Amino acid sequence: MRLISTFALLAGAAFAGSTPDPTATQIDEIITKFAAKEAEFSKARSNYTYRQSARVMSLDEGGSVTGKWEEVADVIFTPAGKRTEKVVRAPMSTLEAFQLDPGDIQDLRDVQPFVLTTDELPKYYIRYLGREQVDEIGTFVFAVKPKKLESGHRYFEGQVWVDDRDLQIVKSYGRGIGLMKKGADNQYPKFETYRQQIDGKFWFPTYTIANDTLQFKEGPQRMRMTVKYEDYKQFKSDSVIKYSDVEEPGKTTPPATPPKKP
Repeated sequence: MRLISTFALLAGAAFAGSTPDPTATQIDEIITKFAAKEAEFSKARSNYTYRQSARVMSLDEGGSVTGKWEEVADVIFTPAGKRTEKVVRAPMSTLEAFQLDPGDIQDLRDVQPFVLTTDELPKYYIRYLGREQVDEIGTFVFAVKPKKLESGHRYFEGQVWVDDRDLQIVKSYGRGIGLMKKGADNQYPKFETYRQQIDGKFWFPTYTIANDTLQFKEGPQRMRMTVKYEDYKQFKSDSVIKYSDVEEPGKTTPPATPPKKP
């Protein structure tokens, strides 16, 4: 449950009321177009280096930290041009209330910075929920749910906010899901990921936060997670991102301000 201010509710209602919802045909076209833009973004992001700093903490009932896991990794290119990940800091975990499992690590790498490309689109049910104002950005909101779970794969289930002009995801809220072994007690938090426009072209993940209570069989356990994606830089200085066959000078747009947490 998230706290939403009265002002935000009024602003969202005013925005929804002043702009008509798209028709069913238009919704299908929007989904197709934003998946294509996401595919362009995914390809462009593969040519960027960046630093990912992740922290997961266990909390007691009063909110005090009882344990912590941290990792700082750089996504870089080798001299041969191969993209790889280099862990630059990983202190020993002090988590005792729970431990991270392979699903957590896969979510950290692939699900939390969720990208819904044309190739991934057939794997999901997409349902239009309406329009919503995110700070100064008008967005279409969609519910996303995997059609089928396959062993060894993790999926996103939740909602995405799509910029109604750029047709790119600017925020996502949900959790990672997948098949679990019979009798396993694996729990995964709900998270929010925010994107920021980099080089005036694409919206890159810049911040993920989770503040959740995991319902384990032995009892509830509070946790908090933050992930920062920083220092995006193109690997090849002479490369140019082409967007709809138009080249534009780079610019940076501030990220959407995360809503206050309860």
